[in-house]
Amino acid sequence: MAETYFRNLPNFEYVNRTTGAARDTNDYIAVKNLFKRGKLREDIFQELAFFEKYQIKGDDRPDIVANEVYGDPTLDWVIFTCNNITDVYSEWPMSNEVFNTYLLEKYGSYDALNDVHHYESNEVRNSQGVVVFAKGLRVGVAQSLSFFDFFSDSQINVANVSRPVSNYEYEEDLNNKKRGIFILKPIYLNIVFDDLEEMMQSEEGSTQYVSETLRRGDNPRIYQ
Repeated sequence: MAETYFRNLPNFEYVNRTTGAARDTNDYIAVKNLFKRGKLREDIFQELAFFEKYQIKGDDRPDIVANEVYGDPTLDWVIFTCNNITDVYSEWPMSNEVFNTYLLEKYGSYDALNDVHHYESNEVRNSQGVVVFAKGLRVGVAQSLSFFDFFSDSQINVANVSRPVSNYEYEEDLNNKKRGIFILKPIYLNIVFDDLEEMMQSEEGSTQYVSETLRRGDNPRIYQ
């Protein structure tokens, strides 16, 4: 199970350009086709019953999450596939050390982290507790609000509904939003493995077809 993904990646015969390789168009070397990418079937991907929400903790890496959920750290690719993650460096939450380095490089100093990045709204309710202005909307500095409250038959004026959001708060929120992911329930793993094996097979009839698990790339004569 641990090697499921890479084991099922099809091989690809590519021109052999290693030192001492024969200089003819029939000299190939078999490599794994890393450009072939598996994905979940649409009926699985769209069915929320197959998944459960998961919150990434602290500095947990994808392999740590996979080990906690599936008991196998090499199934991190399942985590990526379920969340359509293609770039772990930008789509996975940064560790504390990486996060602090990133902040310093972006803002130049730790003092700058306290500067205002933007302003967001505070929540405003009417006399019956109904929200009339939502929390977390981007607004201007000292944004005012005026509305008529039918329940109290009065005009309500709020002089300032905005609050400053520092550079640090902004970046921390962006990083934390990446912590909420979906996990495929372990009982459905075998369905994904079977689909992956079928998906990775080459299609017979293709000009590059050699076998179900092997394709051959074009090998133009590059040597004179």
